[in-house]
Amino acid sequence: MGFYLGIDLGTSYFKAGIFDEQGNLAGLGRCLVIKQTDDGKICELPIADFWVTLRKCINRAIEKAEINPNELIAVSYSSQANSFILLDETDHPLTPLILWPDKRAGQIPSVLDSLLENPNFLKKTGLGILPGLQSMAAKIVWFQENKPEIWEKVNSIASVSDYLTFSLTGQKVSDFSTSSMTGLFDLLEEKWWNEALETLNINKKFLFSPKRTGSFVGTLAGERAIQLGLSADTKFFLGGLDHHIVAVGAGLTSSTQISESTGTVLACVNYHQGFSPRAGINIAPGLRKEYYFQMAFNENGATALEWYQKKFAPELSIEELLKMAEGIAPGSDGLKASPCVDKFESLSGFQNITNKHSHGHFVRAILESTGLSLRDLICSLDKENVSEVLIASGGGARSLLWMQIKADILNKVFMVPECSELACQGAALIGATGSIQQEDREKYFEKQARYAQLINPNPADVEKYKLENKL
Repeated sequence: MGFYLGIDLGTSYFKAGIFDEQGNLAGLGRCLVIKQTDDGKICELPIADFWVTLRKCINRAIEKAEINPNELIAVSYSSQANSFILLDETDHPLTPLILWPDKRAGQIPSVLDSLLENPNFLKKTGLGILPGLQSMAAKIVWFQENKPEIWEKVNSIASVSDYLTFSLTGQKVSDFSTSSMTGLFDLLEEKWWNEALETLNINKKFLFSPKRTGSFVGTLAGERAIQLGLSADTKFFLGGLDHHIVAVGAGLTSSTQISESTGTVLACVNYHQGFSPRAGINIAPGLRKEYYFQMAFNENGATALEWYQKKFAPELSIEELLKMAEGIAPGSDGLKASPCVDKFESLSGFQNITNKHSHGHFVRAILESTGLSLRDLICSLDKENVSEVLIASGGGARSLLWMQIKADILNKVFMVPECSELACQGAALIGATGSIQQEDREKYFEKQARYAQLINPNPADVEKYKLENKL
């Protein structure tokens, strides 16, 4: 029996999942990413820490799967976007990995503003949610203006997944999926957008050659593969953006369903034939030509719940708080939470606070706020209301209460996947199907998507949410 490795390069955690030929999770490694955040603006990951963390993940997965590395047939990845590293002419790192939450740019530079105002920006890039000060583009301009001694030595700009690919295979290639999130990629031409590069004074030679997600790169080679404990015979396939790869793991590439992820951010993705750029939606090339991932997201995810626990109930766990919220009726007895309530001063982001409101009320109000934000995203993504089912992932999928609230607010069925690590599973599936025809590949993805639970909307609560929120 052969096995497949899916690597998830997340912001908070790196994960490595090993799956067998039937799609079962045989072993999982999960390691906290310890970022350097010195002044509140900087967010970096030292190169040595990147490799140590990744090695721990992979080694733990191999140990739990009880296999030898040479039993791994293929590997692929899911990745965060807009996290990058600068390399010199000898491919030596000039910087740590600069992660996407990094805010060193301070503000959107004027040259990037000029690019965003380009009338062709949306139809070229497919980005209906514009890159901001946390984008790779903004920070590249920052290096040009503030670190000229580093910038003059730059020979390559590599995303975190580009860097992984290059280090393990020796090939300078980049996947369409994460490249599309930079604002520098021409979706229809499937190449770097020359006008964008000229506007930002970026040499096209600095960027890796873009190829479609799922493309075969080569077999593993070099010291880094050995350092990770992997075999040189293992095949490497290009992965993509974490939310896109989650959609692959959920079997969306052959259905009209939508995947939703309630994690650090709130995101939803569908898979659509035809290129239809519009405001509020980010589009990326799919696994075959003329098919596209469509994604909508905002910041009203799980962060507010974590903030409330740390700030107002440190003596309680999040699980205990969720248990309290189970005893509160829909509507939280009038208590309302603003989107991203954690960004307000103390409890000022809540409305209608009274003495009778307990921890359970505040927590339920936060869950309901997220549900309303998700409804807005779904309406934007699926204007024709084609999808009746949502596939749940992220930390929010572990809470039945949260999913029930979302099901009631959206009046849609939620399905909980059997595998809770869809990013790892989607990446492993890409590796497992790398050598078969694309149409057969998508059927295989659908076949491997298995679900453990179905959450149906409660008609009475659906009507209550409609009335209270004027839905």
